[in-house]
Amino acid sequence: MNDTHTQTVVKVGIADLNIVTTPTIIRTSGLGSCVGIVLYDSRKKVAGLSHILLPSSSLAKQTIINEYKYADTAIPILINKLIEIGARRHALQAKLAGGAQMFQFTSNSDIMRIGPRNIEAVKEKLCECNIPVVSSDLGGNAGRTIEFNPSTSLLKIRKVNTEEIFI
Repeated sequence: MNDTHTQTVVKVGIADLNIVTTPTIIRTSGLGSCVGIVLYDSRKKVAGLSHILLPSSSLAKQTIINEYKYADTAIPILINKLIEIGARRHALQAKLAGGAQMFQFTSNSDIMRIGPRNIEAVKEKLCECNIPVVSSDLGGNAGRTIEFNPSTSLLKIRKVNTEEIFI
């Protein structure tokens, strides 16, 4: 494995997104009910990461919104940013992680099902954009930190109290 200490790591915050080219790695932490979406072009070795907080911008009460926060608005922005740095639209693939159900609720209220709703919204939007999801680590009830390396196209996932996995 590469020594990640010698590599630059771009950190993506909650309700944020960014793009990298090899050899830079991109990482986000604090993925609870949020979904981390990695879009990449494996041949061009470019990748983008979006940390989605909520499924749809139609839920926003404000008129001025953070478009990086919602699945329906962040994914098209991420696609465009990747194309601007040389990704090929038809070659984009996705890897997903997150969407945990972080709390146990006694009610079956849909409002509280943020994780599952985020997963659904992300998959729907990617399908609409014709981007295949090649692998994912979704659901459960543990938070995640994810790190994507565009030179290997591997997504490293760390969950609390479990071993790292690569997808």
